[in-house]
Amino acid sequence: MSKESDVDRVFIFDTTLRDAEQTPGCSLTPREKMEVAQQLARLNVDIIEAGFPVSSNEDFEAVRRIAMEVEGPHICGLARAVNLDIDRAGEALKDAPKTRLHTFIGTSPQHIAMMRKAKGNDDVLKMAVDAVERARSHCDDVEFSPMDAARTERRFLYDVVEATIAAGASTINIPDTVGYAIPEEFGQLIADLMANVPNVDDAIISVHCHDDLGMAVTNTLSAIKYGARQAECTINGLGERAGNASLEEIVMAIRTRGDYFGVKTGIEPKEITHTSRLVSRLMNVAVPPNKAIVGANAFAHSSGIHQDGVLKNRDTFEIMAPEDVGLEQTQIVLTARSGRHALKHRLEILSYDLNEEDLNKAYERFITVADKKKEVFDEDLVAIVSDELTDIPEKFSLDYLHTVSGTGTVPSATIRLKIEGENSQESAWGDGPVDASYRAIKKAAKTEARVEQYAIRAITSGAEALGEVTVRLSDEGHVATGRAVSTDVIEASVKAYLDGLNRLAVQAGIEKQRAEAV
Repeated sequence: MSKESDVDRVFIFDTTLRDAEQTPGCSLTPREKMEVAQQLARLNVDIIEAGFPVSSNEDFEAVRRIAMEVEGPHICGLARAVNLDIDRAGEALKDAPKTRLHTFIGTSPQHIAMMRKAKGNDDVLKMAVDAVERARSHCDDVEFSPMDAARTERRFLYDVVEATIAAGASTINIPDTVGYAIPEEFGQLIADLMANVPNVDDAIISVHCHDDLGMAVTNTLSAIKYGARQAECTINGLGERAGNASLEEIVMAIRTRGDYFGVKTGIEPKEITHTSRLVSRLMNVAVPPNKAIVGANAFAHSSGIHQDGVLKNRDTFEIMAPEDVGLEQTQIVLTARSGRHALKHRLEILSYDLNEEDLNKAYERFITVADKKKEVFDEDLVAIVSDELTDIPEKFSLDYLHTVSGTGTVPSATIRLKIEGENSQESAWGDGPVDASYRAIKKAAKTEARVEQYAIRAITSGAEALGEVTVRLSDEGHVATGRAVSTDVIEASVKAYLDGLNRLAVQAGIEKQRAEAV
């Protein structure tokens, strides 16, 4: 990879298969690692850090297979600045077409104090140089990381970077290993390296940021602004502790704000959503709904003002198109805050072309349902339209309903109906709230209609699902089926009964007209 020919190019180094796999409970089988690696190749990442070959035979084999079989990206194996690690990584990468060996050593006072073989900075510097030279004996493309660089004494960091470049490292990675850095400070660190390391132009400067303070992506972007040209990141920001910088956020920030960063990546953005979902499924870590770019709500709008604006002009409330990252379309989430424009748009998608009067009827019912549910789904809308926009004249309509039931209580119901504009109210007892309601309706409507069949089913999912009630009524030789939908099954039962009575009334009216005609 030539730095000179890629001044405006940021290389994407994906460490999902190494650092993200260190997330507790996220280990992958060799087959799953291969599946992720193949998808990362479709995403067109530049480098895949496939694993830590010395850690286990399984990891060694996974790195070896990925290096031999996955085409496109450079395949990288990680190694501590220890001969055994480096040789094992070199063996895993041997004979593969495009490889990189990544070696590291801690350089901060905190890390040096924990090392047995190093008594101070001079020992660490020598171990770093030796590691790079040994790695070069296995692989032409060597990356070196001074681990915990963000807390490393500045002058010593310059010396380590200069010496490892001189030893043959073509990429120097500056890790914020414990997520300690602040964006302005981290960007300045990269600028200072560029200004104080004489041979810095002989290598690509990379950054690897952790999210302990929630600033991994911001720190990475700050570093890029100051000259870093490789970003180490993971899908969905997975990784040790609070995770790593999120690949999708870095890539889309660079793409969306090219005017500010002045750089580009080679990523195929339409593969982002698919890659995110694959990693989420295989690593069994759900993506938070409010996660930028790939969260379920990233392109969802529920406010009426936002929905109206997006439907008129997407740029009003969206800075990127969902199609850019592999989603089908903006999601208009219908809630009690949604307006008529959003409802009309969704109904048109469902092939309902309503006039203004019918739309107003549907909207009134929609608001009633939306007040009882967090979200109104397509199946809710179909039920609402079917329930409200009917040509059956309403001789009987519900004006008031009150039921009482419970353990040790006789179920009772009070119903007030409007019958051709006149009120009729009655109360009754029964075997349950539905039976009591039906008895009260019969008294109020002065009808002898019998319930032949009664069925209820949930037509939407969740605790606030809409219930659909179907009632088959018979009266004086006529049979009619009433249907109603509500989040309250008692209300749906009553409305279904009344719908059936209205249909019976229509049949009786038609029969009367025929008799009079004769």
